[in-house]
Order: sequence, then structure tokens, then C-alpha cells
Amino acid sequence: MARISKIVTKQGDGGQTGLGDGKRVSKHNLRVVVYGEVDELNSFIGVCISLGAAPKDYLEKIQNDLFDIGGDLCFPESKNKRFVFSEKKLAILDENIEIASKDLPPLENFILPGGPAPSAFLHLARCVARRAERSFWLLSDSESVNLAIGKYLNRLSDYLFILARKNGGEEKDIWNVEN
Repeated sequence: MARISKIVTKQGDGGQTGLGDGKRVSKHNLRVVVYGEVDELNSFIGVCISLGAAPKDYLEKIQNDLFDIGGDLCFPESKNKRFVFSEKKLAILDENIEIASKDLPPLENFILPGGPAPSAFLHLARCVARRAERSFWLLSDSESVNLAIGKYLNRLSDYLFILARKNGGEEKDIWNVEN
């Protein structure tokens, strides 16, 4: 288990931060950007939970998965590194997608993001998941990364969309194309 011994270190005051292996990099380093976006996603899911979004228990498991993803991402790949995040968590997410979507009617139109607060924030979390996924795949173009993370972020955005529908997203709020 990771421990935080000190919050304020003053090491980042010059625009640099330390990766898990101790290497100093710019705070706009793509690896730092990706795990920052995953952290932002985790915070949005916390907001969704605080607003009563369901299923709370599984959303909390997702928050733990996102910490594992951050743990993987803060360490550049090395020959001796074991990934914290595993494909098993992707399989569990896939199972939860099936469970959550089985009683939803099929979509015939795009729906507008919004609805009650839990639904609206689940849509926002979905967008952050998509941004984190895009940044992750950009990072994968130049560095060795755990590809299960990209798959998980992709599926997570789908799951958050399904939950937005289940948590009060109004199907009547559809995109009206004006010709």
C-alpha cells in the first residue's frame, strides 16, 4: 500500500514533479497529464457518489481501480515492473456493463447530457473518461504503457453513459436535428 508522508514538499514549485521512480519531469509531461486526468475522473466519480448515483458500491470499486491505474502510470515502464492494474478488472467492468444495460431500452436517438444531478455528473465523468483515454493512447504512441488501461478507460466511458441513463437521464431529451 502506498503511503503519503508529506503533502507539501515544495519540490514542484519550479514546474516539475517526480515520477514514481524518482525521475523529475515537467508537470506538462504527457504521462503526468494522463494520470492527472485519471485523478480528475476519480474526483468526478466521487461527486456522482455523493449525489446518490447508483450503484455506489461498484462506483467505489471503480475509484480504487482508478488509483491502481494512476499507480501504473506514475511509473515509467521498466523490465522489472509489475503492472498494478490487470485485465481482470476489465472483465469485471464488462460484466457490470451487461448487468446495467440489460433493462434499458435501445437508443433510437442521441440523448442530451443532463437530467437530475447524478445523471448530469455521470455524463461529465464520462467526458473526462474519454479525455483521459485519448491522452492515454497519445502516450502509448511514444512510451510503453499497460494497454489494459486504455481498454478500461474506453469501457468506463460506456459504463458511465449507461449509468447516466439509469440514474434519471431523460430519454425524451433527445438531439433535435434542425435542417
